[in-house]
Amino acid sequence: MAVVTKLERLREVALDQHGFVTTAQALEEGVSHAELSTMIARDRLERVAHGVYRVPQVAQTEFDQYQLAVLWAGASEACLSHDTALEAWQVSDINPDRIHLTVARHRRIRRAGGGLYVVHHQDLDARQVTWWQGIPTVNVATAIAQCIASGVPTYLIRQALDRAGRTSRLPQADVEQLAAALEARDGSA
Repeated sequence: MAVVTKLERLREVALDQHGFVTTAQALEEGVSHAELSTMIARDRLERVAHGVYRVPQVAQTEFDQYQLAVLWAGASEACLSHDTALEAWQVSDINPDRIHLTVARHRRIRRAGGGLYVVHHQDLDARQVTWWQGIPTVNVATAIAQCIASGVPTYLIRQALDRAGRTSRLPQADVEQLAAALEARDGSA
């Protein structure tokens, strides 16, 4: 019978998360803090952020930075949102300079490395969060609503409404509701 090593168990977790694993996940897999330190010292793992490690045997992808952002937050409900979600869903030409995340209102994140991220606090319903490239991300309607509320330029939101409205990602009823919210924000209602 083949014996599965602790590193192999971590690799299995990391395969579903673009090569990353958290301290909490390692502990769930039976890897102690001391064993994590040993794996880092022996270059079996790379520490990339507070409580987040990369398994070097897993190939890097263009989406790694987004997965790292969600794991960096250290909150199980953390997801990509706002400008970043619009960019991910490719419904707008928005090009955010930082990755936007949403966590629950009660969360307070005090971790190093936050200069790369904008953390928003909002209690999201399970229906508002879906998966993009294996990463929790708000759905298109929620992303557009968040961008309306946060002051994203009107032309980018109109572009998102138009593009997403031509797909199954945004039902016509949502397009109309969000367009009305945009008009109300801009004082045209």
